[in-house]
Order: sequence, then C-alpha cells, then structure tokens
Amino acid sequence: MPKNSNLKSILIIGSGPIVIGQACEFDYSGSQSLRSLREDGIETILINSNPATIMTDPSMADHVYLLPLNTKSIIKILKEHPQIDAVLPTMGGQTALNLCIEADEKGIWKDFGVELIGVDINAINITEDREQFRELMGKIGVGMAPQATATSFLKGKEIAQEFGFPLCIRASYTLGGAGAAIVYEEEDFDKLLRRGLEISPIHEVMIDKAMMGWKEYELELLRDKNDNVVIICSIENMDPMGIHTGDSITVAPAMTLSDKTYQKMRDMAIKMMRSIGDFEGGCNVQFAVSPDEKEDIIAIEINPRVSRSSALASKATGYPIAKIATKLAIGYTLDELDNQITKSTSALFEPTLDYVIVKIPRWNFDKFEGSDRTLGLQMKAVGEVMGIGRSFQEALHKATQSLEIKRNGLGADGKGYKDYNQIIDKLTNASWDRVFVIYDAIAMGIPLSQIYDITKIDMWYLKQYEELFQLEKEISTYTIDTLDRDLLLEAKQKGYGDRQIAHMLGCLESQVYNKRDEFNIQRVFKLVDTCAAEFTAKTPYYYSTFENVVETASGEIYTHNESIVSDKKKIVVLGSGPNRIGQGIEFDYCCVHGVLAAAECGYETIMINCNPETVSTDFDTADKLYFEPVFWEHIYDIIRHEKPEGVIVQLGGQTALKLAEKLTKYGIKIIGTSFESLDLAEDRGSFSSLLKENNIPYPEFGIAENADEALALADKLDFPILVRPSYVLGGQGMKIVINKEDLIEHVVDLLRRMPNNKLLLDHYLDGAIEAEADAICDADGNVYIIGIMEHIEPCGVHSGDSNATLPAFNLGDLVMQQIIDHTHTIARALNTVGLINIQFAIKDDIVYIIEANPRASRTVPFIAKAYKEPYVNYATKVMLGAKKVTDFDFNPKLDGYAIKQPVFSFNKFPNVDKRLGPEMKSTGESILFIDSLKDDEFYDLYSRRKMYLSK
Repeated sequence: MPKNSNLKSILIIGSGPIVIGQACEFDYSGSQSLRSLREDGIETILINSNPATIMTDPSMADHVYLLPLNTKSIIKILKEHPQIDAVLPTMGGQTALNLCIEADEKGIWKDFGVELIGVDINAINITEDREQFRELMGKIGVGMAPQATATSFLKGKEIAQEFGFPLCIRASYTLGGAGAAIVYEEEDFDKLLRRGLEISPIHEVMIDKAMMGWKEYELELLRDKNDNVVIICSIENMDPMGIHTGDSITVAPAMTLSDKTYQKMRDMAIKMMRSIGDFEGGCNVQFAVSPDEKEDIIAIEINPRVSRSSALASKATGYPIAKIATKLAIGYTLDELDNQITKSTSALFEPTLDYVIVKIPRWNFDKFEGSDRTLGLQMKAVGEVMGIGRSFQEALHKATQSLEIKRNGLGADGKGYKDYNQIIDKLTNASWDRVFVIYDAIAMGIPLSQIYDITKIDMWYLKQYEELFQLEKEISTYTIDTLDRDLLLEAKQKGYGDRQIAHMLGCLESQVYNKRDEFNIQRVFKLVDTCAAEFTAKTPYYYSTFENVVETASGEIYTHNESIVSDKKKIVVLGSGPNRIGQGIEFDYCCVHGVLAAAECGYETIMINCNPETVSTDFDTADKLYFEPVFWEHIYDIIRHEKPEGVIVQLGGQTALKLAEKLTKYGIKIIGTSFESLDLAEDRGSFSSLLKENNIPYPEFGIAENADEALALADKLDFPILVRPSYVLGGQGMKIVINKEDLIEHVVDLLRRMPNNKLLLDHYLDGAIEAEADAICDADGNVYIIGIMEHIEPCGVHSGDSNATLPAFNLGDLVMQQIIDHTHTIARALNTVGLINIQFAIKDDIVYIIEANPRASRTVPFIAKAYKEPYVNYATKVMLGAKKVTDFDFNPKLDGYAIKQPVFSFNKFPNVDKRLGPEMKSTGESILFIDSLKDDEFYDLYSRRKMYLSK
C-alpha cells in the first residue's frame, strides 16, 4: 500500500482536446499515472473531454467522465463521488493546472474536503505569476534576464523605454507560448503588447530583455517527501534562445555544456524546485547559458508538472517520469521504488545514457495558408519525432527520416535548396526546415563562421553537419562496385539511409542493401537501458545501430545484438509516426488496442514507432518496442530479424498504409485487408469503377493527370467541382473550384507539389448532407456497422472538421437503409478484413459515395467511447482470423446523442483564413453528450453549420 494510507480515491484531471502547445504527451503521462495508481489499489476517477485518447478508455480508470473541463463538471463529479480524497492535476498540462487553480479560488476543493497532491497551489501561482517568480529567484540568488511585469498598456510602454530592443513579451497563464513574441522594432511593439495583454487570462505580460543567441537547456527533476531530488535528463536545444522549445530541435543528453556549468545548473534547478513549494512530484526547469567561455546561467522558467519535455525525457531514458511522479505524489520515496528498467536498482538512481536522442518537431503549415512560417516564442508545431543513435549524427538522420515529409534524411536526395538568397533567408528567419537548410548551406560552401553568425547554433553542431557533408562528398567519388567496406560502414554508422547512399553512388537502393549483405554490415539492436549497461536491463525497448564485426580468439565473427528473438509466433504493428493534422492521436489509440488484442490472441507483439509523445511507444505497451523511423529500410531489417507471422498496417493511419505495397512486394504478409484492396480504395479511378459495377451512386467524376485533361473534364462535370489527389490523408490538397481559372491554378499547384498524382475531379453536390459509417468485416463477408454519424456541417467541410453526431439525427429510414446496404456491399466488394470507414453525401434522398477507407479511421475511438464497446479489439481479432464478426455479442449503450466536436488552433496563426472546406484544419477533438436535439448546445451548432464553408 502507499505510504499515505488515507488516499483511497483520486481524481485525475486530463488535458482535453489536442491543440498546438498541448498534444498527446499528456495522454501518455495521464495513462501512465492511472496505471500507477491502480497498482496501489487506489480508485481512479478521470475527467477528460478527449475521446481519441487511450487515457479516456474505460479500461484505464474506474470511472471515466468525458465532460467539458470546467468547474461545473468538477462539482458534478465530486457530488457523485463523495469518497474522492485527493486531486492530481499535474498530468493534464496547463489546462489541468488552470482548472485546478480556478476550483481552488472558488473554494471547491475545500468544500468537498479534497486534498491537492503532486503540487501545491503556491507552486503553481509562483511559477505562473512571473513577477512573484522573479522576486523569488532574486531571493535565492538565481539570475534571470532583466524583466518587469505590465498589467496595462502604459506600463508596458514604460518598460520598453527602459530596457530597449529587442524584447520578449510573454503572456501570463498561457500555453505553448500563446501571446509571446520577440519585438525587434519599436513600431511592432504596440500591436504585440496589446495582443499579449488580451490573450493572458489575467491580462498581464512579462517583458524581458531578449537573450538572443544564448543557448537553451532543460532539466527534468523528481522530488519526494524526504526532499530527495533526482535529475532524470538534461536536454539541450540545438536552436538558441528565441525559438519556443516545442519548435526547437532538441538533443539529450546535453552535448556542448562543460561539466562545471552542468553541475552548477543542476544545483540551481534543485534549489529552484525546493524554493517554489513543499510538494512531491515532477518539475521541468529551463535555463539560458551565454555562448562564451564564461557560460553564465540564467533561469527562464520552471513548470511544476509533467511536460512535453518529460514525455521526451521518459522515452529518451526509459525512466517513466509520470509513473514515478505519481508514486511520489501518493507518499512513496524514491529509494523505496524500483528502477523500472533494471528492476534491481532503486528509482533514486539517475539515468546515464550511452546513446544520443534527437527530437525534431513536425509542422503543418500547408494547412494554414497565409500563416507566418517563421519560428519564434509561440509554438507552431503539431507533433514531433525522436531518433535514437550511437552518435548525434546517427540520431539526427533517424529523426529526419521519421518526419514523413518526403525526405530521406539530410542531403543526398536531390531535394536540397540551391538558391543562395533563399538559404540565407531561411537561416536568418528561423524556418521549419532549417534542419535541412544548414546542410544545404554547407554544401553550397557557405563558411561555418557565417552560418554561426546568422543562426547562433553552436559550432559543435555545425561541425557535425560539416563532417556528414564531407562524407557524402567522398562517397560520391565511388561507384557501387568500387565502394569499400569501411566507407559504407561509416555512412551507415552516421545514419545515412541506403536510399541516400544509392543517390550518392548513382545506383538503386536495393543494390546498396545487397552490398551491405555482401560486406556483412548488419543493423544490430541495442537496449534503451538508463544505466549505460552498468546494470542488467530488463525492458524490451530497442533502437538500431551499426557496429564493426568482432573476431573472437576462436575465430568466430559476430556483432553484439541485444534483441533476442523468441520462438513465439509474432505480430508487428506499424505505428502512425508523428502527429499531424489529419493523422492524430486516434491512430495511436488504435495501435495500442491492436497490440493488446494481438497479445490476447497469444501473439508476441512488436511495435515500431518513432513518436515520443504516445502510449504506443511506452516501454511496456507491446512485448517488444522498436523505437525506429516508420521508414522502409528500418522496418525491413526488423522484420528480417524477428520473422513475424505478419504486419498490421490498417491501424497506423496513412503512415503504415503507405508501406503495404512494399511489404507485399517483399513477400511479407499483411494481416487483415490485403494491399490490393487497400490500393483499390485509394486509387480514385479504380474505386469509382467498383461502385459502378455494384450500381452504387457516386458524384459524376473523371480522372486527370494534367491541366488540359482537367479542363476537358470541367465541361462535362459542371461547376462547382471538387478536386482531390490520390493517396493523401486529412483532405490534403482537396479544394472546391467554381470556375476554370480556379481549376487551372489549383491543378498546376497540386501537380507541382505531388508530381505524377492522379487527380479525381467530381461534381460537388452543393447543399448535400454528409454522413459516414464505420464497420468491421471478416473474411467470410460478415459485416457489422459500429456507427453511422451525420455531420452537422454540409458536404464540402472535411469530415475531420465537422461536428459528427452519433446516431444520425435527420436521416429518414429510406436514406439509413441505403447507407446500411452500401456499407455492406462496399466492405464485401473490397474484401475488407478488419475496419472500414465510408463517407456519404445525401441529396434528394439519394445516398452518394464520397470515399471508402478500409482501415481504422479518426472516428473509431469516438464511437467506441460513445457506445462503450472495444471495437478496435474486436476488429484486430477479426484481422488475425481468431474471431468472426458473428462471434461478438455487440451491445452498444448510448442514451441521447454523442457529438464529436473539432477543436482548432487558429489562435497560433492570427492571419489565417479560418473558413472550413475540404482540407482538414482541426488539431484535435472533444466529445459532447446531449440528451436530446432540443439541447441549447446542439441548437447553437446547427444554426452555425453553413457559416464556414469555403470554396
């Protein structure tokens, strides 16, 4: 039992819908926390309004409340559960902390006798109120940048006059740097000051002298009730001060810090954590260090909660910060807890890494036309990837290969920038792709000193880049036949992909792969073990690298591979890679359930994914986790090593699906729906032919591969026309065009961005109602529809941006029957085995098909939560052939209606067109339950349904 035996029932506050600045890292930490409490026999009550996450799965907590995150919901829960002893608000990001403070100010915790654990109110207030925080740091002798607080426009102007430019403006009590800006010129100051004051819930901003060019670091700390403190991880931002850490490329452990300065920073962090309050739990501390020999340190901020960085630090070290922070919050001390990796040392042991991790953010600027793409103090990334390697260079390459932006790594793919002015501009105005631009600058011959002067990225990193480029230059002088083993091994050890090496040598990727085989240059797998192999690690959590062969005294030649292959039957689940608009956390939810279902069917489960924020990459979700890019070369090597029965691709969104063709070509079995069927649904032309054969109505359409063909089709189809590329997710590149000029412009733009793509042009059904259905189908053709949703917005708004209502509220029996019939017919015609999602447009009581996706969809978790049934579990068992659809006793339970409500992050892009159309723009979702259609909230949504439609 926990050391505080009074705690028997705990309320956890989640982080709500995913927005830029607060993503699925809190699903990961919240899920870990709930499991941690359950281990101690504590009853768990969860409030979170996000239906797409594992955290809100009924299996995660004793009571899950999918309610809006406000004090009204808190009171409702506390009345229903008078037994609640304490609230843990540190697992739900800034949203949970803000709600906790509001409830405290209203006296709610006091009224219900609920104790606050994991943090105290004073600590939250001190760290959020920048004025109080500055005073405290002054008292304990921790330096900060010159700064002052303004609660009025006039005060702000006075401060600016005193400090001079450049300045940083930061709004108090906000998330992801909302309202923050660097001001270089006096003429921009007034507008940015006003914006900061408006965005802050308490209308307060902190103005500080901008420490431009200083290096930025973060430390992750844990403290117990006996005041033991451990530092789990040091993280260095490759980007200097001035770019939000969520938009920075970060490296762990810190690379360019002298030991003396690191020890000083540790001492400061511990002093800061102890000074802000008397509580047990986690903390994230950020520092700036001067880029000279003096290495002066100043504190930036401290967050008394788990953070985006603590999810990264957990994955980087294998030390489950949220799990241990939860144990500390209920009264354990660090020396009483096991190190989760070794199971033989205590949690008081600080991790030591014998590898390097690199995190690179993933942006979605293409979804926000007209947005300012320059990076600054306000976070703009929607997700992130992490690469693990034996060197910085290897980890950097693996991270760039994980991004899924059609790059094969750094350089050597023919896609670099060649224009001097463009390169200089992208370095000067920090761009989202600067991780590649640095390489291009070196390739162009721009001296490192000039790159440093512009970017202030530490010279050590720039030299690492330069070494990579020199290696590329050297390899490019060889052919595949003349390249020697040592050089090929060096390229692989530095993270170059076979595709890149093939590009350098002017040959095929397969030839490089065969050359590696011939030279016996094999990928080996290493454990992520937290203690640099000083103690035996027990976790099945691996990354790959390349080693030279070792010859033993007896003449045996081998490489040291720490991933031991068992003789059990195995299933690989391909993850969904980095979060992005159109492919979010809902696919991670599906992957996790897929892994758990395969384990129930007696398989050893293997997860491959590179997203550090998610539950799928938790070290104890699957039997084995390979933290690797979802990139062909890596996957193929893992499959050759593990020899699984097959691979599940239909749970990981478009990322996993895209690899189906290659898997099939290499004779690797796809579990569930075959590649041929997946391809048939993706290829707009073939799919429409299938509908024709089955007498299923669809909007009149045609296929075009260039602008001339598109114009010829336009005469036949009649405007408005919906233009859609093939093989995309989240409505990427879709647009409704209303005349020939629009059509030509859009088609030319699409084919420039996606060469050789087949474009589908169909007549847009103006004013149609949109609906969608998700179903499970087995190999015998049995189909069960898990849910039919009607969209409140009209056809033409992307389904991910629509308010989807379950069950349908306005479709007659005739229409519903057509939807049911079409779903059954299409699922069978595509030979679906597993999940399928079909979207419909309804006009004049005729149901037309928009598209079908024989895979897990964005709406499956929502339906599972609304109906309280584990549909992904069922679908996975069907895919594996362990069950038929007819074996399940389906029993959906829903009183009234559930509405999946999209959530947008437009506040990060103030100048962007906020109208909605066929291309998806929402970053997350929440669920709303209503008893009847007379509900005010439904009426409000329905009355606004046509407001946003953009053509």
